[in-house]
Amino acid sequence: MQSLRMIENWPVPTAAAAVVRADGTVAGSHGPLEHRFPLASVTKLIAAYAALLAVEEGAVELDEPAGPEGSTVRHLLAHTSGLAFDEQRTMAAPGTRRLYSNFGFEVLGDHLAKATDIPFPEYVREAVLEPLGMGATESAGSPAKDYVSTVADLIRFAAELQAPRLLAPQTLAEATSVAFPGLNGVLPGFGHQKPNDWGLGFEIRDGKSPHWTGAASSPRTFGHFGQSGTFLWVDPEAGAACIALSDRAFGPWAVEAWPPLTDAVLAGLR
Repeated sequence: MQSLRMIENWPVPTAAAAVVRADGTVAGSHGPLEHRFPLASVTKLIAAYAALLAVEEGAVELDEPAGPEGSTVRHLLAHTSGLAFDEQRTMAAPGTRRLYSNFGFEVLGDHLAKATDIPFPEYVREAVLEPLGMGATESAGSPAKDYVSTVADLIRFAAELQAPRLLAPQTLAEATSVAFPGLNGVLPGFGHQKPNDWGLGFEIRDGKSPHWTGAASSPRTFGHFGQSGTFLWVDPEAGAACIALSDRAFGPWAVEAWPPLTDAVLAGLR
């Protein structure tokens, strides 16, 4: 896809990108696919997938208590536990506000580790990374933000997100549908969104504006971006996913560069 060459004009030292069709084939790629990048919050997609597998295995339940009083695994995944961004402080009652929380995902990781008696990075590796052949992906710390990976590995993950083999399709469908509809909140880097829709670990595009995806992205688009200059989206209407990794921190450059790339990719798919 010629559209992916747009990353050559990004003001970043290194970038790589790929587009994956719903059948798992690669529609196009550009840049060093084996280069390892810090994922930042794209990490949450992998952590959430592991949590959903733990639910299917019966190790935890979505509606069991986890986190602050009144909060559940579901609240933690959907950023509605009431926990602050990066500290053990409760700022709202569970289910009342969309408070994006790295700390909530760390609480989730600890909860799953206790439930499974397996350290969370090891559980992720055994449940997600090894079955998908994501050998270059590993944890450098927090389940909220500290994984490193390659475009080559995330191609495999993006294929799984469109045609799940590890999860039941209905589980993924629930996770990529809005949880706790109607809640307002801040989308980091893009300001207040009313509503700020989210699934279970997956951000939902819906009608958000401004947004890091494109003007042509369907409301059903889901995924995540990372403050390290990374994103992964899946647009079910387009029948494709797009991965872009870079090594420059998110900022105004990304706000300007990412939506046109997405729109160009979608136009190329059409």
